[in-house]
Amino acid sequence: MRIVGGEHSGRPIIAPKGDRTRPTTDRARESLFNILAHGIGVEMEGARIIDAFAGSGALGLEAMSRGGAFCLFIETDAAARGAIRDNIEALKLYGNTRIHRRSATDLGKKPAGLGGPFTLAFLDPPYGKGLAQEALESLAKGDWLVPGAIIVIEQGADEIPAMTDAYEELDRREMGPAQFGFLSFRSA
Repeated sequence: MRIVGGEHSGRPIIAPKGDRTRPTTDRARESLFNILAHGIGVEMEGARIIDAFAGSGALGLEAMSRGGAFCLFIETDAAARGAIRDNIEALKLYGNTRIHRRSATDLGKKPAGLGGPFTLAFLDPPYGKGLAQEALESLAKGDWLVPGAIIVIEQGADEIPAMTDAYEELDRREMGPAQFGFLSFRSA
């Protein structure tokens, strides 16, 4: 795997060993960032990002390479957090990132020490477990997002799209075995 755009374009990143994570492919990441930039009009420069169910951290790292100001990686798996830490170190993103060892489905209130609410969130949970729906609800209830924040959800192509009344769907795309939903946060 590698970063496909921005300041760190071409730099390799690692995924945790084993089959507990399913990193978003380089090609799918490139497509989804093109949709964000050219289809939805998301400005990456200065974005505050959440990468939930982060795995290798590829989505958050890609956003940081393209101008993100800060990224919070949310991950419960120890091996995945180790891979994220190694990737952050390799890309020298120490002061602009943080790893949060917590379930994205039960975040609670956003701690004040994390700064203001976030403008962009990536949710890439294990397929077929309904976790994206729970994570959307958790983000909304905990004041994690600014109104108008963009959320990108990766789910299996055969899954019912995750959605709550706090969000509006902007776009949905299928890419191989995955579907990507692009949502905008209204308010809790």
